[in-house]
Amino acid sequence: MYQVTQLKNGLTVATAEMPHMASVSLGIWVGVGSRYEPAELNGVCHFIEHMLFKGTRRRSPKEISEAVEGIGGYLNAFTSEEFTCFHARACADRFTDLLDVLADMLLHSRFAPEDVRKERDVIKEEVAMYLDQPQHHVQELLNATLWPDQPMGRPITGTNHSLDRLKREQLVGFLKRNYGTGSIVIASAGKIWHRQTLKAVQRISHHFKTAPRPAFVPVRFTQTEPRVRIATRKTEQTQIALGIRTCSRHDRRRHALRLLNAILGENMSSRLFQIIREDRGLAYSIYSTPSFFHDTGDLVISAGLDADNVSKTLKLICQELKRMSDKIVSPAELRRARDYVIGQTELSLESTDNQMNWIGEQLLSYGTVARPDQVKKRLMKVTAAEVRKAARDFFQPDRMNLAMVSPIKSAAPFERILRG
Repeated sequence: MYQVTQLKNGLTVATAEMPHMASVSLGIWVGVGSRYEPAELNGVCHFIEHMLFKGTRRRSPKEISEAVEGIGGYLNAFTSEEFTCFHARACADRFTDLLDVLADMLLHSRFAPEDVRKERDVIKEEVAMYLDQPQHHVQELLNATLWPDQPMGRPITGTNHSLDRLKREQLVGFLKRNYGTGSIVIASAGKIWHRQTLKAVQRISHHFKTAPRPAFVPVRFTQTEPRVRIATRKTEQTQIALGIRTCSRHDRRRHALRLLNAILGENMSSRLFQIIREDRGLAYSIYSTPSFFHDTGDLVISAGLDADNVSKTLKLICQELKRMSDKIVSPAELRRARDYVIGQTELSLESTDNQMNWIGEQLLSYGTVARPDQVKKRLMKVTAAEVRKAARDFFQPDRMNLAMVSPIKSAAPFERILRG
């Protein structure tokens, strides 16, 4: 299903052939994200993402949109800590149109000074929008608590202060220095053939700058006790995010952690959902999510609840974390978690978009594309003892970080709960 070719200039082309589909998804992935930014350029990757939609030598912003939407497709982009991706989807016979638009955006965007000024204001509105959403604000607050005073802890969007310092020269300079062939994967999935993709990319490959993937600053671990950070606001509901430092995407324990997360809080049959929502009625929403990066990772438990119920809920969460560390999960619970994770992976990969995302992220993360059946085999080998060991390794007080957006002012009671 997956075919990968690296061109002589370092550009990587990858394809997931899905001949039964009618569409094709195409993405230009760049292995550079917010953690590659120095402090003075915080937000530059996200700013560049915005600017690539603001016009090229050949197309105005409207013409960029029309070139994809006018053929029945859609166009979008995202920036994360370690990646930036510009992607589009349309009927398979429009593949060359999609490639032409995406390559034009990356290679020939104008970065007109007036557009930079206007888009800076647009991004500031985006920042303000997120700060007005407690569910989003608490996640940014948690990142700053998990990874203080380092790139992983800074907002992907940047701040009003850092955005004001970003000028056209810095945007263009960062793009030229970092978005080279060693950082780029062109990934396609759908009713497309690898040979077809390869020929189309080869015709334009000479326009890409040959350069290796840049380095980032590794995370620093200085935590010795639980940390609690509160943004005190007059809100009707308290948003909490309990972040636990875990392991990187290269750590063997990541497979056990994925199953642990499914048991703990990933779905409606998970322990936290059943105990805190179904049994006690303390929260409408509670869930857990793992994230894996090159040299670290986290597991985040998020909930929205009444301020009066925060202490009670946090104690119940900590009790469940301790139970997972102390007791082996049952064979039935482990089987359900495994079937859930495998099933969700297989269902998601029925989509051309998700297949394109899979191969792009896999190549930039591991340098190869794992087949779903390989992932399934690894998950099938995870034992209950390995799940408990992951809990024991990670569910420690010196890995606990709690962020809250709440009318509550004092962090002391919650620090005591996390210490055990």
